[in-house]
Amino acid sequence: MSGHSKWSNIKHKKGKEDARRGKVFTKLTRYIMVAVREGGTDPEYNTALKAAIEKAKAENLPNDNIERAIKKAAGDLDANNFEEIVYEGYGPAGIAVLVSCLTDNRNRTASDVRHAFDKFGGNLGQTGCVSFMFDRKGVLAIERDDSIDEEEFMMEAIELGAEDFTSDENGYEIITSPEDFNGIRDALKEKGFNFVTAEISQIPQNTISLTEEKDIKNMVKLIDILEDNDDVQEVYHNWDIPDDLEIE
Repeated sequence: MSGHSKWSNIKHKKGKEDARRGKVFTKLTRYIMVAVREGGTDPEYNTALKAAIEKAKAENLPNDNIERAIKKAAGDLDANNFEEIVYEGYGPAGIAVLVSCLTDNRNRTASDVRHAFDKFGGNLGQTGCVSFMFDRKGVLAIERDDSIDEEEFMMEAIELGAEDFTSDENGYEIITSPEDFNGIRDALKEKGFNFVTAEISQIPQNTISLTEEKDIKNMVKLIDILEDNDDVQEVYHNWDIPDDLEIE
């Protein structure tokens, strides 16, 4: 699976899932509220909201929470205060990092993100300094299931318009164009497939390995502190995370 799937495994190893789940739920709720603000409360006519709901369900956000977030956003002027900002920078040893945020206080978020980069051997850069190293793609991840015929599944995904299909011992990953993402996701969902990940992501064109122990520890800590920030929605990077990485 790709880097973000490996990172989920790292977080699990660190034993922080319960604490992180609360933060994830907070971020997903904010994501839903902003989507409602931008396109209304009907996911059939609001693709951003539909994507937000699918992502929330993939993270096991309860339906009651999703409905409350939609209702709150529909009547809450505070939802209008959030803005989307993407920060770009370099982690240890020149690892490219994109930090996608939803914030109601640009100065606070910029300060927090800059501090994280500075503290762990990186530096915040200018807009455009690393974004050209990533491609915006749809990502659909499904857990491995013995009842799934991998070859048939791969051909089915490609016939639907998928750009790439990969698999490993954990499951299957389908890459789509952003334009085809909704159609492929919906078609597979109708066929009974359940997604671990269903989102528009930033996929690195190339990955970089880290060899120095200090750089590896700092990169883990940088991702960790950024993802712990309530304003940060996603952290994308081009670090080739080792499968056997052990976290203290």
